[in-house]
Amino acid sequence: MKLYSMPSSGNSYKLRLLLALLGQAYDRIDVEYGSAALAEAHASGALPFGKAPALHLDDGRVLAESNAILCYLGEGTPYIPADAFERARMLSWMFWEQNQHEGVIAVRAALLQYPHRKADATPEALARLLDRGNGLLQIMDDRLARHDWLAGTALSLADICLYAYTHTAETRGGYDLSPFPALRNWLARIASLDGYIGLHD
Repeated sequence: MKLYSMPSSGNSYKLRLLLALLGQAYDRIDVEYGSAALAEAHASGALPFGKAPALHLDDGRVLAESNAILCYLGEGTPYIPADAFERARMLSWMFWEQNQHEGVIAVRAALLQYPHRKADATPEALARLLDRGNGLLQIMDDRLARHDWLAGTALSLADICLYAYTHTAETRGGYDLSPFPALRNWLARIASLDGYIGLHD
């Protein structure tokens, strides 16, 4: 299979991380912002919703949206809880990641990191995102203060999903994670997993 992946994107990284943890072989096509490869992917229709990531299966089928691809790749693995309630809890965190977390944590990083977003990086916007992001990180920290993982008793897709943008919240988004000790311990647990790769690996 072939993964169209944006190297700097947490949404693409979460798939690369899961594939690494699974030891799954695949072909990767990097389509970074402003690259000729991204323009070609748009022109060829390789990105169904007009953005990376997109997974092209050997039989020609194409799947878009990072969390949908996570669920597909995670099918039949230990990363999807067997218990129906814990599986639904996993999905609730994944829905929350796209509906709440990504639109704040990832957006603040994008305003600070991508030249084409600099015009939107006003002091007011950055301050608003910082305040909202700290509230979201607190929600995670509260859960992780009582549980090692976000859903169930073991690492699940929820953890992989939310790790992607959270682990670079300090270095790319300018958040201070020192007030969130349980979250920092969770980040360390994931980084110590066999097969782990970082954003730029």
